[in-house]
Amino acid sequence: MDGIRINKFLSEAGVCSRREADRLLEAGRVTVDGKMAAPGDRVLETSQVFVDGREAFREIEEIFLAFYKPRGIVCTTASTENGEKVSNVVDYINYPKRIYPVGRLDQSSEGLLLLTNQGEIMNRILKSCYDHEKEYFVRVDHKITEDFLRGMAGGVPILDTVTKPCRIWREDETSFRIIITQGLNRQIRRMCEYFGYRVTYLRRDRVMNITLEGLKKGRYRPLGKEEIAELKRMCFAAESK
Repeated sequence: MDGIRINKFLSEAGVCSRREADRLLEAGRVTVDGKMAAPGDRVLETSQVFVDGREAFREIEEIFLAFYKPRGIVCTTASTENGEKVSNVVDYINYPKRIYPVGRLDQSSEGLLLLTNQGEIMNRILKSCYDHEKEYFVRVDHKITEDFLRGMAGGVPILDTVTKPCRIWREDETSFRIIITQGLNRQIRRMCEYFGYRVTYLRRDRVMNITLEGLKKGRYRPLGKEEIAELKRMCFAAESK
């Protein structure tokens, strides 16, 4: 049969992962040529696909951006959150083509955020089972102890789960660096709170092989060819483990 499956089309259009596409389809939020689409439907080259009333296109150009997110910017494509107007990252960047943030960096934090139109790669980066590293610089409200460092490294009970063991080292009396392989909601802040610490500053410096180096706050840059190639290699190598 001609065409490609609708969930693959939406993923390649940068709308979402295939799994999320199936959820959108089941919720009746996708149409193909004016008719409500269902999981398993196929899309032809001439088809018109809409998600929540907005047309989705398969973008031939692969877009990968590194952005230094300032505090106060929300990592979403929506203009409102919890009923309130927000300054979202896509509007802030105002990129001329459709892109999506790879995961979230909470509103109170700053640092490296990747954006792309490649849904499959986005999904592979986000899956915690692949153990992709994210590195942060963190400052807390009082002196760091060895017990705190050991506790953070060993796994912390938050959000009805226990965080994966991680690497952590002290920078000075009240700041540290930490490398985690998960992306739980406000994970580092919640981990610190468990031990009685409050995060006063949090910056993400690295996602996998991409770093914040050379980027000014509020600015973005396209990833280089070698960076993209290595990012893809790491994504697919993790799947084959």
